[in-house]
Amino acid sequence: MEYTIHKEFSEINPQEWNDLLKASVSDTPFLRHEYQRAWWEHRGGGEWQDAKLVLVSACEDEKLIGIAPLFIAEYEGKPALLLIGSIEISDYLDLIVRMDDHARFLAGLLDFLASSLPFDTAQGEPDNWSSLDWYNLPDTSPTLAALKAESESRGWTHLEEIYRPTPRIALTGDFEEYLSRVEKKQRHEIRRKLRRAEESGRGLRWFISDMSDPEAEIDNFLKLMEQDQNKAGFLHEPMHAQMRDVIRAAHENGWLWLAFLEADGQRIAASLNFDYGNKLWGYNAGVNRDFMELSPGWVLLTYVLQWCCQNGRYEFDFMRGDEEYKYRFGGVNQYVMRGRLTR
Repeated sequence: MEYTIHKEFSEINPQEWNDLLKASVSDTPFLRHEYQRAWWEHRGGGEWQDAKLVLVSACEDEKLIGIAPLFIAEYEGKPALLLIGSIEISDYLDLIVRMDDHARFLAGLLDFLASSLPFDTAQGEPDNWSSLDWYNLPDTSPTLAALKAESESRGWTHLEEIYRPTPRIALTGDFEEYLSRVEKKQRHEIRRKLRRAEESGRGLRWFISDMSDPEAEIDNFLKLMEQDQNKAGFLHEPMHAQMRDVIRAAHENGWLWLAFLEADGQRIAASLNFDYGNKLWGYNAGVNRDFMELSPGWVLLTYVLQWCCQNGRYEFDFMRGDEEYKYRFGGVNQYVMRGRLTR
C-alpha cells in the first residue's frame, strides 16, 4: 500500500472519495468530500485556528484503498493528530476504508505517520505529534478495536471512552407503530400538541423547502436558529460562515432536507436534516419564540417523523446530545466514542 500526504483536498478526486465512502466502515454525511472540504476551509467555524492539514490516502495497484482525513494541532498542551471535523459540529467521524482493508490500512497508516512526520519544518509543515486523538467514532466502528490492538502491539498508551450519546428512533414505515413504542404519557402529549396546533385556526402548514432560492432559505433557517440564545452565541461570525457552507454543500450534492412550519403566514419553526443512506440525520433546528403556545418544535418534529415513515426511511438519528425531548420522542441511545493513542 502506498501512502501519500496531500496538501489540498483537490488532490483526491471527489467522486473516488465518495464512492469509497459508500463502501466504507462508516458511511456518514460528515465524511463526504464536500463536507470535509467545507469544514476544513473554515477550520470548524474557527475551532482550530492553527491547524495544519494531514490528509492521507493509500493506494494499491492504482486503486484508492483508504483515506485518513487528519489535521495536526495543539490539543491539551501537545501536538495531536485529529480527524477532520473534530470536535463540535461533526457528529460522526472515522477513517474511510472498506472493512476488508481496514486493519492493514490502519496499521500501515500508523507506520507511515510515525516515519513521515514531521515534514520539512523549514517549509512550515507540521511539527511532530505525540498522540492520535479521534473523537466522534461510532460505537460500532472497527476503528475502536483496531486502535486498541495497535496500541498493545506498539507499546503505546491507549484510551477509549464514551464521548456523547446519539439517540435514534428505529422506524418501520408505520407511524402508528412508531407511536406505540413511545411511553404512553408522551404519546398522548405528541398527539395533543399536534391536534391543538392544527385546530388553532392559524393557518398551520409545514413544507419541505425546494431551495429555489438557496441563500434566502439558509437565511430563513439561521434566523430561526438564532432565536435560541445559546445557539445565537454559538453562531459567531466564523461559525455562521461555516454553517452556510455546510448547508450549501449538502444542497448542491443532494442530501439536504430542510423543512419549515408556518402559522399566521410566518415561518415559526425549521428542521435542518441530512437525507442520506435512507435515513434522516437531525442536524439542527430553530423555533420562533413568539409562537411557543403552538409547540412549534414538537409539532414540526412530529411531521418530520410522519414523513420518514411515509417515505421508507428506516431511522431518524437525533445525533449527539442528551436533550430530554429526544427521549420523550422515543430515542434510544447509541454513542460516539473517543479513541486516543499516545506514543
